[in-house]
Amino acid sequence: QGQLVESGGGLVQAGDSLRLSCTASGRTLSSYGMGWFRQAPGKEREFVTTISRSGSTYYADSVKGRFTISRDNTKNTVYLQMDNLKPEDTAVYYCAANIYSTVRTSPREYDYWGQGTQVNVSS
Repeated sequence: QGQLVESGGGLVQAGDSLRLSCTASGRTLSSYGMGWFRQAPGKEREFVTTISRSGSTYYADSVKGRFTISRDNTKNTVYLQMDNLKPEDTAVYYCAANIYSTVRTSPREYDYWGQGTQVNVSS
C-alpha cells in the first residue's frame, strides 16, 4: 500500500516523445516532493527532474528544455513529458517521493520509489 507505480515507457525513435506517469494508491502525492530518476545499464542512478510540493521544478542539464515535470493533484499523478528523445535517454525511469518542502536532487533524499519503467530510444 502506498507504492509508487510508473507507466508510459516504451520503445521510440530519436526525436519522438513519451509521457511517463507516476501514481500511488494509499498515498497522497501532493504531500510530497516528487522526482524522476533514471538508470542506464552499467551506470548509477541519476537525477532527471523534480517538483516540490509548491510546484517549483528543477532539471538536470541533460534534459533541460526537452523534459517537463508536472503534477495533477486531482488525479494523484505526476507526469514526465519527454520530447525530442535521444538514444542517450535510454534507461529505466523511476518515480520517487520525498518529504522535503524544497527541491531535492539526491536519490538519498527520497523515501519512496517505484519499480521503474523502461524507455528505449533508437537512433
